[in-house]
Amino acid sequence: MKEQMERFLSYIDQINSGSSHTHAAYERDLCDFSEFLMQEGITSFADVDRILVMNYIADLRARSGTLGAMKNTSIARRLSSLRSFYRYLNEYIGTQGNPFAYVKGPKLARRIPEFLFYDEMESFLSSFDLADPVSLRNRAMFELMYACGLRVSEVVSLNLHDIDPHDGVIHITGKGDKQRIVPFYELAGELLERYIKTVRSEWCVHKTHTIVFVNQRGEGLTTRGVQYLMQKQADALGMNVRIHPHMFRHSFATHLLDNGADLRLVQELLGHSSLSTTQIYVHVSQERLKSVYEHAHPRASLHNRME
Repeated sequence: MKEQMERFLSYIDQINSGSSHTHAAYERDLCDFSEFLMQEGITSFADVDRILVMNYIADLRARSGTLGAMKNTSIARRLSSLRSFYRYLNEYIGTQGNPFAYVKGPKLARRIPEFLFYDEMESFLSSFDLADPVSLRNRAMFELMYACGLRVSEVVSLNLHDIDPHDGVIHITGKGDKQRIVPFYELAGELLERYIKTVRSEWCVHKTHTIVFVNQRGEGLTTRGVQYLMQKQADALGMNVRIHPHMFRHSFATHLLDNGADLRLVQELLGHSSLSTTQIYVHVSQERLKSVYEHAHPRASLHNRME
């Protein structure tokens, strides 16, 4: 079992370009399932049947941690991982059958992405002291994330040669090594240029790498580091909200759609392979539209006056 798991993880590394996050997620799910099988006296993945799978799901539901019972999203992710694992065993190992093939995961409610209103975004971005090198770096980084709808993994892996200042675009390698080109507005370009010339050049004086956003030792930032810097600034402003890097990506998409951008254009800018993934932001905009309508229309609250 251990050998089959290791071969699958090696396969996942190849098709996902060695993503450490993807590898770790699959490894956690497989190890958890194999431990459950051991407790049930099962020593081969080929001996797993539908009843055992249902018992495993029941076991997941019965678990609880510091945050309470396991969420449906976590259970669904594990089932998806194991379904993929068995497809691999079928195709490359010769194992017969996939006990997860027809097992339905828990029904998931589609969550509306969290985003910042434009005035909140403006307040956040305007709060940095550009005379301070660290603050200038942070402002340039967060401005670019909002300008281009970048994932946090994309911003920390951005290289100098990915930036085309003449045309005002950046070349991004996203999930699955998908390439896309995204323009940035003039202010983002000016901040980026100022940071690279006056801050990065000083911090990277003895470095040869081309990573754009670095710390004071000239080393690239981590995704956790970016999230920490973002929350620290939000706390300093008294925003009273748990802010995270993906919120900037959500805000980017929502604000574009609110201002009339075509859905397929936003799909292209975000690097989504499916239009359905982008469509959730339409629902966000509709919710905002409804909220504004109910607040502004003189007869929207008529039922309250009739009671």
